[in-house]
Amino acid sequence: MTAVPRILIVDDHQLAREGLKAVLDGNHAEVVGMASTGEESVEMAASLEPDIVLMDVRLGEGIDGLEATRRIAALGLPTRVIMLTLHEMPAYVREALAAGAAGYVLKDTAIEDLRAAIAQVRAGRSALPLDLVGAAMRAATVAPKALNPADILTPREQGVLNLVAEGLTNKGIARRLGISPATVKVHVERIIGKLGVADRTQAAVMAAKASPVVD
Repeated sequence: MTAVPRILIVDDHQLAREGLKAVLDGNHAEVVGMASTGEESVEMAASLEPDIVLMDVRLGEGIDGLEATRRIAALGLPTRVIMLTLHEMPAYVREALAAGAAGYVLKDTAIEDLRAAIAQVRAGRSALPLDLVGAAMRAATVAPKALNPADILTPREQGVLNLVAEGLTNKGIARRLGISPATVKVHVERIIGKLGVADRTQAAVMAAKASPVVD
Protein backbone atom coordinates (compact mmCIF):
# COMPACT_ATOMS: atom_id res chain seq x y z
CA MET A 1 0.00 0.00 0.00
CA THR A 2 1.33 3.42 -0.97
CA ALA A 3 1.87 6.11 1.66
CA VAL A 4 -1.12 8.14 0.45
CA PRO A 5 -4.27 6.98 -1.36
CA ARG A 6 -4.15 7.19 -5.15
CA ILE A 7 -7.46 8.64 -6.33
CA LEU A 8 -9.37 8.72 -9.61
CA ILE A 9 -12.04 11.46 -9.78
CA VAL A 10 -15.08 10.84 -12.00
CA ASP A 11 -17.55 13.68 -12.65
CA ASP A 12 -19.06 15.13 -15.81
CA HIS A 13 -18.58 18.70 -14.58
CA GLN A 14 -15.07 20.09 -15.06
CA LEU A 15 -15.39 22.52 -12.16
CA ALA A 16 -16.33 19.67 -9.82
CA ARG A 17 -13.36 17.60 -10.98
CA GLU A 18 -10.92 20.46 -10.67
CA GLY A 19 -12.34 21.51 -7.31
CA LEU A 20 -11.92 18.04 -5.86
CA LYS A 21 -8.41 17.78 -7.23
CA ALA A 22 -7.51 21.14 -5.70
CA VAL A 23 -8.57 20.12 -2.20
CA LEU A 24 -7.31 16.53 -2.30
CA ASP A 25 -4.16 16.38 -4.42
CA GLY A 26 -0.97 16.70 -2.41
CA ASN A 27 -2.88 16.92 0.87
CA HIS A 28 -2.55 13.36 2.15
CA ALA A 29 -3.71 12.04 -1.24
CA GLU A 30 -2.56 11.78 -4.85
CA VAL A 31 -5.03 12.40 -7.67
CA VAL A 32 -3.78 10.10 -10.45
CA GLY A 33 -6.50 10.83 -12.98
CA MET A 34 -9.82 12.48 -13.78
CA ALA A 35 -12.60 11.14 -16.01
CA SER A 36 -15.78 12.77 -17.31
CA THR A 37 -17.68 9.67 -18.48
CA GLY A 38 -18.44 6.25 -17.10
CA GLU A 39 -16.69 4.51 -19.97
CA GLU A 40 -13.57 6.61 -19.47
CA SER A 41 -13.57 5.86 -15.74
CA VAL A 42 -13.54 2.10 -16.37
CA GLU A 43 -10.64 2.42 -18.82
CA MET A 44 -8.65 4.63 -16.44
CA ALA A 45 -9.34 2.37 -13.46
CA ALA A 46 -8.00 -0.58 -15.45
CA SER A 47 -4.84 1.24 -16.52
CA LEU A 48 -4.09 3.29 -13.39
CA GLU A 49 -5.33 0.89 -10.70
CA PRO A 50 -6.12 3.65 -8.19
CA ASP A 51 -6.83 2.86 -4.55
CA ILE A 52 -10.05 4.89 -4.58
CA VAL A 53 -12.47 6.04 -7.27
CA LEU A 54 -14.66 9.01 -6.35
CA MET A 55 -17.64 8.36 -8.64
CA ASP A 56 -20.54 10.67 -9.41
CA VAL A 57 -23.87 8.84 -9.84
CA ARG A 58 -25.22 10.83 -12.78
CA LEU A 59 -22.76 11.25 -15.67
CA GLY A 60 -24.69 12.70 -18.62
CA GLU A 61 -24.23 10.71 -21.82
CA GLY A 62 -23.12 7.08 -21.79
CA ILE A 63 -23.22 4.73 -18.83
CA ASP A 64 -23.93 6.20 -15.42
CA GLY A 65 -21.80 5.96 -12.31
CA LEU A 66 -23.64 2.91 -11.03
CA GLU A 67 -22.95 0.89 -14.18
CA ALA A 68 -19.36 2.15 -14.24
CA THR A 69 -18.99 0.95 -10.65
CA ARG A 70 -20.25 -2.51 -11.63
CA ARG A 71 -17.72 -2.68 -14.45
CA ILE A 72 -14.85 -1.52 -12.23
CA ALA A 73 -15.80 -4.09 -9.60
CA ALA A 74 -15.78 -6.76 -12.31
CA LEU A 75 -12.14 -5.95 -13.12
CA GLY A 76 -11.06 -7.75 -9.96
CA LEU A 77 -8.75 -4.94 -8.82
CA PRO A 78 -8.20 -3.84 -5.21
CA THR A 79 -9.67 -0.48 -6.31
CA ARG A 80 -12.67 0.57 -4.20
CA VAL A 81 -15.39 2.99 -5.25
CA ILE A 82 -16.98 5.78 -3.24
CA MET A 83 -20.12 7.29 -4.76
CA LEU A 84 -19.89 11.08 -4.42
CA THR A 85 -23.24 12.61 -5.29
CA LEU A 86 -25.86 15.28 -4.71
CA HIS A 87 -28.61 12.66 -4.56
CA GLU A 88 -29.81 11.90 -1.04
CA MET A 89 -31.99 9.00 -2.18
CA PRO A 90 -32.31 5.56 -0.54
CA ALA A 91 -32.84 4.00 -3.99
CA TYR A 92 -29.41 5.20 -5.08
CA VAL A 93 -27.83 3.81 -1.91
CA ARG A 94 -29.34 0.38 -2.62
CA GLU A 95 -28.16 0.50 -6.24
CA ALA A 96 -24.68 1.67 -5.21
CA LEU A 97 -24.23 -1.15 -2.71
CA ALA A 98 -25.52 -3.70 -5.22
CA ALA A 99 -23.06 -2.35 -7.79
CA GLY A 100 -20.14 -2.89 -5.42
CA ALA A 101 -19.54 0.59 -4.01
CA ALA A 102 -17.84 0.72 -0.60
CA GLY A 103 -18.91 4.25 0.25
CA TYR A 104 -21.66 6.80 -0.39
CA VAL A 105 -20.86 10.44 0.36
CA LEU A 106 -22.95 13.52 -0.37
CA LYS A 107 -21.27 16.38 -2.21
CA ASP A 108 -22.20 18.90 0.47
CA THR A 109 -20.20 17.03 3.09
CA ALA A 110 -17.24 18.73 4.74
CA ILE A 111 -13.87 18.02 3.12
CA GLU A 112 -12.63 16.57 6.43
CA ASP A 113 -15.48 14.05 6.35
CA LEU A 114 -14.66 13.15 2.74
CA ARG A 115 -11.04 12.52 3.70
CA ALA A 116 -12.23 10.39 6.61
CA ALA A 117 -14.46 8.37 4.25
CA ILE A 118 -11.52 7.84 1.88
CA ALA A 119 -9.37 6.62 4.78
CA GLN A 120 -12.11 4.26 6.01
CA VAL A 121 -12.69 2.72 2.60
CA ARG A 122 -8.99 2.38 1.89
CA ALA A 123 -8.62 0.53 5.20
CA GLY A 124 -11.19 -2.01 4.05
CA ARG A 125 -14.23 -0.61 5.84
CA SER A 126 -17.38 1.02 4.48
CA ALA A 127 -18.32 4.70 4.56
CA LEU A 128 -22.10 4.93 4.41
CA PRO A 129 -24.67 7.42 5.75
CA LEU A 130 -26.56 5.38 8.35
CA ASP A 131 -29.79 7.34 7.92
CA LEU A 132 -29.90 6.65 4.17
CA VAL A 133 -28.90 3.01 4.64
CA GLY A 134 -31.71 2.59 7.15
CA ALA A 135 -34.21 4.22 4.79
CA ALA A 136 -33.00 2.03 1.93
CA MET A 137 -33.46 -1.12 4.00
CA ARG A 138 -36.95 -0.09 5.11
CA ALA A 139 -37.96 0.74 1.54
CA ALA A 140 -36.70 -2.62 0.32
CA THR A 141 -39.13 -4.41 2.64
CA VAL A 142 -42.19 -2.50 1.43
CA ALA A 143 -43.88 -3.37 -1.84
CA PRO A 144 -43.81 -0.30 -4.11
CA LYS A 145 -47.17 1.34 -4.84
CA ALA A 146 -48.30 1.70 -8.43
CA LEU A 147 -47.46 5.23 -9.49
CA ASN A 148 -48.61 7.18 -12.50
CA PRO A 149 -45.94 9.72 -13.50
CA ALA A 150 -48.70 12.05 -14.72
CA ASP A 151 -49.82 12.49 -11.11
CA ILE A 152 -46.56 14.00 -9.89
CA LEU A 153 -44.67 15.42 -12.91
CA THR A 154 -45.08 18.82 -14.51
CA PRO A 155 -46.27 18.89 -18.13
CA ARG A 156 -42.72 19.62 -19.31
CA GLU A 157 -41.32 16.75 -17.24
CA GLN A 158 -44.00 14.46 -18.65
CA GLY A 159 -42.96 15.44 -22.15
CA VAL A 160 -39.30 14.79 -21.40
CA LEU A 161 -40.17 11.42 -19.85
CA ASN A 162 -42.12 10.41 -22.95
CA LEU A 163 -39.05 11.12 -25.09
CA VAL A 164 -36.81 9.24 -22.66
CA ALA A 165 -39.19 6.29 -23.04
CA GLU A 166 -38.76 6.57 -26.82
CA GLY A 167 -35.04 6.02 -26.32
CA LEU A 168 -33.83 9.54 -27.14
CA THR A 169 -30.59 10.81 -25.61
CA ASN A 170 -30.43 14.14 -23.80
CA LYS A 171 -29.14 15.75 -26.98
CA GLY A 172 -31.97 14.23 -29.00
CA ILE A 173 -34.56 15.43 -26.51
CA ALA A 174 -33.00 18.90 -26.54
CA ARG A 175 -33.30 19.08 -30.33
CA ARG A 176 -36.90 17.85 -30.24
CA LEU A 177 -38.00 20.34 -27.57
CA GLY A 178 -35.80 23.27 -28.57
CA ILE A 179 -34.01 23.47 -25.21
CA SER A 180 -30.42 22.90 -24.13
CA PRO A 181 -29.00 19.46 -23.22
CA ALA A 182 -28.12 20.89 -19.80
CA THR A 183 -31.78 21.79 -19.22
CA VAL A 184 -32.81 18.32 -20.32
CA LYS A 185 -30.36 16.81 -17.84
CA VAL A 186 -31.92 18.84 -15.02
CA HIS A 187 -35.40 17.68 -16.05
CA VAL A 188 -34.28 14.04 -16.19
CA GLU A 189 -32.68 14.23 -12.74
CA ARG A 190 -35.85 15.79 -11.30
CA ILE A 191 -37.98 13.09 -12.94
CA ILE A 192 -35.77 10.36 -11.47
CA GLY A 193 -35.98 11.96 -8.04
CA LYS A 194 -39.76 12.43 -8.12
CA LEU A 195 -40.40 8.88 -9.32
CA GLY A 196 -38.01 7.40 -6.77
CA VAL A 197 -36.17 5.31 -9.36
CA ALA A 198 -32.44 4.75 -9.81
CA ASP A 199 -31.95 5.81 -13.42
CA ARG A 200 -33.58 6.90 -16.68
CA THR A 201 -34.12 3.30 -17.76
CA GLN A 202 -36.31 2.60 -14.74
CA ALA A 203 -38.15 5.88 -15.35
CA ALA A 204 -38.81 4.83 -18.94
CA VAL A 205 -40.15 1.46 -17.78
CA MET A 206 -42.49 3.22 -15.35
CA ALA A 207 -43.68 5.51 -18.15
CA ALA A 208 -44.36 2.52 -20.39
CA LYS A 209 -46.47 0.86 -17.70
CA ALA A 210 -48.51 4.01 -17.02
CA SER A 211 -51.15 5.63 -19.18
CA PRO A 212 -49.67 7.78 -21.98
CA VAL A 213 -49.17 11.41 -21.09
CA VAL A 214 -48.79 14.38 -23.40
CA ASP A 215 -46.87 17.60 -23.22
